[in-house]
Parts: sequence; structure tokens; C-alpha cells
Amino acid sequence: MIAFLTGKLTFKAPTHLTLDVHGVGYEVHIPLSTYYALPNVNEVTALNIHTHVREDAIQLFGFLSPQEKESFLLLMTVTGIGPKLALNILSSMPLADLLRAIRTEDVERLATIPGIGKKSAGRIALELKDKVGKIASTAGGKPTPDRVDTGEHFEDALSALVNLGYRPHDVKEALKKVAKTSAHPLPLTNLIREGLKELARG
Repeated sequence: MIAFLTGKLTFKAPTHLTLDVHGVGYEVHIPLSTYYALPNVNEVTALNIHTHVREDAIQLFGFLSPQEKESFLLLMTVTGIGPKLALNILSSMPLADLLRAIRTEDVERLATIPGIGKKSAGRIALELKDKVGKIASTAGGKPTPDRVDTGEHFEDALSALVNLGYRPHDVKEALKKVAKTSAHPLPLTNLIREGLKELARG
């Protein structure tokens, strides 16, 4: 099993990246929290990896911090949560906020995550509230946004947020509100982050 990779970042998107390790390109699925903090393309980065083996595929999930990976693995111990949903949960709010919501059994906050209803939110809080303390104590603040080319990133942000489970119409409206309140075009990472905040407000 692959547990850690270090290599040159050859491609990155809000949902996945490609890492060149000695001439071999690994496709790795990532949460938004990791995407925000990635270096520029062609720079070296290291990822904590979870290798998910299915009958028909082997998938790699990558995280810049050990806390993200630990949280991902914990989420998958909850009935009904697979790797894709666990990744969406990590992408929907900052890790520190997620762990706090679980620890305090804030079911209302957890239920705002796409794909997580109140029943699933209650199950997450019940099963993990006593397990996240150690992770929460070492989870840092907000990641530093990566540098991206200037220009319009509306479609990329739309695609990223729709992939998290939000409805296209809701995402478009949220991104339009963000654009109206910003004096200058936002980098992709900031646009996604502000779009998430707007969607959370409903």
C-alpha cells in the first residue's frame, strides 16, 4: 500500500492532481483544503496517501497534513460514508470547524454538508465525538491560498462546487454574489472558498 508520495506536481485541479514520482505519474484525489495549500505546478510537494482498493480499481487519496488523512479515515468508519463522501465532507468546511462540529455534536452544522442529512450527521457526531479530540488538538488554522494565474475562474469554481454535490443553479447564484461584492477578480481558490461560505448561508 502507498502511504506517502513525494514528487513534482504536474497538474492540479480542485478535485485531483497528478504527481510525477521518478517518471511515474500518480493521479491523486484531494479535498479542497489540500488544493488551497498546494504549491505551483512543476514544484515539488509531498502528500500523505490513503490507498483505496476496490474490485475494479485502485484509487489514491492525498492530503497535505496527517490530520486531514486521519480525519478522512475516521469518517470512513461511519456506516454509509465511503471515500468520495468523506472527501466531500473535508472539502465543505475547514478541518478545525469540522472537528469542532463533531466534538460538540453540532448536527445542524454537519447537516449543511452536501450528501449528509440530519440522520447521517447525527451518526457522525455520535460515532466520532470521542475520537476526534487528538486530531483537533493538532489541526491548524486556515490553509494559505495557492497562487494562480489571474483571469476568470467562474467555470472552474462552478465545476468544483457542483462536484461537491451542490446544485448548479445554487452555485451560480452564490458565485455571482461573491463576484458582486469583490472589487477585483478573485483567484480560483478564493472564489471557491467564498462560494462555499455563500452556499452555507443558504
